[in-house]
Amino acid sequence: MSQNPRRRRTIARHGQLRTPTPISQLLKFIAIGLAVVLVSGVGVAAYVLYDLSSTVTANAVELDGTEDLPPDIGEFEGGFNLVLTGVDTCEDAYKQYFGARCTGPDSEGTLNDVNLLVHVSEEPRRITVVSFPRDLQVPIPECEDAEGDVHSAMSKQSINVAYTDGGLNCVVKTISELTGQEVQFAASVTFGGVIEITNAIGGVDVCLATPIKDKYTSLDMAAGTHTVQGIEALQFLRTRHGVGDGSDLGRIGNQQQYMSSLVRKMISGETLGNVPVMLKLANTGLQNMETSTSLANNPMTIVQIALAVKSVPFEDIVFLQYPSLTDPENENKVVPNREAATAMWDAINQNAQLQVTHENTETDGVVVQDPAPGTVATPDPTATPENVVALPDSIKGNSAAQQTCSNGNIR
Repeated sequence: MSQNPRRRRTIARHGQLRTPTPISQLLKFIAIGLAVVLVSGVGVAAYVLYDLSSTVTANAVELDGTEDLPPDIGEFEGGFNLVLTGVDTCEDAYKQYFGARCTGPDSEGTLNDVNLLVHVSEEPRRITVVSFPRDLQVPIPECEDAEGDVHSAMSKQSINVAYTDGGLNCVVKTISELTGQEVQFAASVTFGGVIEITNAIGGVDVCLATPIKDKYTSLDMAAGTHTVQGIEALQFLRTRHGVGDGSDLGRIGNQQQYMSSLVRKMISGETLGNVPVMLKLANTGLQNMETSTSLANNPMTIVQIALAVKSVPFEDIVFLQYPSLTDPENENKVVPNREAATAMWDAINQNAQLQVTHENTETDGVVVQDPAPGTVATPDPTATPENVVALPDSIKGNSAAQQTCSNGNIR
C-alpha cells in the first residue's frame, strides 16, 4: 500500500500547541450529542416521526457489506456496531463562529474530526463506546467519493481525512479495517446540528474538580457542579488548554464526562419520559444527520436499537479511549497501541464486563469520583469471574455509573 501524495493539512492535537482550532474541538461535542440521540433518543420517538424518514432516506449512504442485513437486530451474532462521526461542514447559519476554518484557505473539504464506534453486545446487553483520536495515524483504504472519483489507499494518515476521501462509507471502512469489527450502521452530523441538539435537551450537569480558565475558549468556571448549555456548553467541550495536559487526549476524557452525564440524564427518564423534549430532540437529530441506508430505510431498526439499549445498567455502559502511543515520526500525532487494542477488542467480543484499571493523574482530562449521584450498582448475575476482564492500564475510560470531574488547569 503506497502513501498518497495528496496529503491533507491537518492540525496536530496530541502535543502542546499554541493555537487551538475551534472547529475540530467543537466536533467532539457533535459526536456526544449524536451518540446519545441515535442510540437512546431518536429511536423512542421514531414511532411518531415516520414523516421525517423521507428526508433522512434521501441523504442516506450505502455501507459496503450491508446490503443483506437481517431485519431484526436480535439476529446479529455477537451484537452490532454503529460508527458515529462529527464532520466539520461549514454551514451558512453557523460558520461565523469558526473564523478562518470557514473563510480561509482550509475552508474547502470536510474532515471527520470525531469518530466513535458504539458496540452493543448480544444478551446480556452491554454498550461500549470507543473514541478514536483525530490524529491517530492509520491506513486509509481505497475509497470512492460522491462524484465517483476513486481515492488511492494511504498506508499512514490521520484518521480524520477518511471522510474527505469517500464520505461516511470511507470512515466506516477505515474504522472497520483498523478494529476488525463489522459495522452495520453509521451516521454523521455537522456542528450546526449539535448546537440545536444541545439547546433542545436543556443542559447537562458537569463537575469540575478544580477551576478551568482558558483564554482560547473564553471559558472561566469555578470548581463544583454546573449545568451547561448554549455557548458555555460549547466552551466546555472545546477546551483543551483548560484540562489535563492541554492535549487532545486529555480533552477526550473531559468530553467523556459530559457524555456519561448526558447518558444518565437521557436514560433516567428525565428526558426519555418527557415526550415534548423527545420529539424536539428527535426532530432536530433527524433533520441534521446523514445516516447509512441500513438505518434510514427502516425506521423500525432505530426503534429496535433504542429498545435494546434502554435498560442497560449504567455500569455496563463504558466509554473507552482507543489506546495509542506517540508517533515516533511526529510527537504531535499518535499511532495505535496494537497490543492493548487487541486485549480490548477480545474482551468486547466475548461480551465481558469491562473493568478500567487506568488510574487518572494530573495529565488526564478528568479525575474519577465514584459512584455517580443517582446511580445504584446492580450486581450482574451473568458476570462470573471468567467473564470479568480487567483492561490494560494503558486504556483510559470510565463507565456511566462513575462520576468523573474535569481536571481543570487552575490548581
